[in-house]
Formats: sequence, structure tokens, C-alpha cells
Amino acid sequence: MDIARKLVAEFLGTGWLVLGGCGSAVLAAAVPNLGIGYEGVALAFGLTVVTGAYAFGHVSGAHFNPAISLGLCTARRLPVRDLIPYWIAQVAGGIVGAAFSTPSRAAPRASTPRMALRATAMANTRRRAIRCSPVSSARP
Repeated sequence: MDIARKLVAEFLGTGWLVLGGCGSAVLAAAVPNLGIGYEGVALAFGLTVVTGAYAFGHVSGAHFNPAISLGLCTARRLPVRDLIPYWIAQVAGGIVGAAFSTPSRAAPRASTPRMALRATAMANTRRRAIRCSPVSSARP
């Protein structure tokens, strides 16, 4: 199998892993009261790894992680000449996956009035904490 297909599979698989796993943590894991919580994030990571392995495992081995590729190269299960291209594809896939999972920088819209009040209260608390924090710990 040619290296180009393997690199595309690693790129897509790593992007999928970052989008599904890290995206769930960033976008849906409001802890402790709202969102999917720690269990949901763990489940999202597990499901994205499994679906990525099923989709791309027969093409590239489904490493999806530069450390895994290094370990397989050290164990002589991945040719040394393929290590750097795998790393490049994995890092690029991770960057693209992260770009798609980054929330918008626009002001968040609350879906309920209660969430709007909570967001406002949290922002006010942060402002007070910043305003009241000492500039320097040195005393005269």
C-alpha cells in the first residue's frame, strides 16, 4: 500500500480523534452541573478511537498519535523512513481537528435565561477577583 494513502488515513483519523474527543471536552463538558461531564468526555474519546480504528486501521494501522508511531518504530513495526511523514500527517490532522472544535470567539448565546444569569454572574465574579487581586506581593 502506498504511503500517501497511509498519511491521508492518519491525517483524517487524528483529526477525527481531536474533533470528537477534545471537541466534546471543549464544547459540551460543563462540569459539574451541565454538559456531558467527565464520563461523557471519556466515552467520546473511546468512541472516536474505535470508529477511527475501524475506518482507517486497515489502511495505516490507526496510530493517531505521534508517541504511538514512535513506539511502533522503536519496536520495528513501522519503517524508520515513514516516521517523520506520519508525524507530520498526525500533527496536521490534530491542528485541523482542533480548528473545527474551537468555539466561536463571538459572545456566547445562552439557551435559557437561567444560563444567561449564570454567565453574567461568573463574568462579574472574575472581574471582581481581578480588580481585588494585589498587584505585587512585596510590602513597603
